[in-house]
Amino acid sequence: MAYVDGFLIPVPKDKLDAYRATAKRMAPLFKQWGALRVVETIEDDCPKGERNDFHTAVLAEAGEVTVFSWTEWPDRDTRNAAWGKMEEHMKAHPELMDMPFDGKRMIYGGFMPLLDTEA
Repeated sequence: MAYVDGFLIPVPKDKLDAYRATAKRMAPLFKQWGALRVVETIEDDCPKGERNDFHTAVLAEAGEVTVFSWTEWPDRDTRNAAWGKMEEHMKAHPELMDMPFDGKRMIYGGFMPLLDTEA
């Protein structure tokens, strides 16, 4: 059964090009390590909520936009093995840790499909 990693982050508008470059550099690695699909999206229609919304969830500040990303894996084991490879890769390339966003405000998790109209 498929498995999905997802995350939501605030990205400063003036760092979107740097974020896109980082995403383009990392996506092929995820694919090499077994990902079926890597998707990066930027907010387009994310209204402010009365109690909560995407901006509030990541404590987005003025001049920041939210980015929602997900990676589809064939299963959780493949995803777990890939994350082990990612940790090794990041140790070998510490310059990649200089992210164009505040990682402390990232929300992420792994998800099992509940409904999939393509399955």
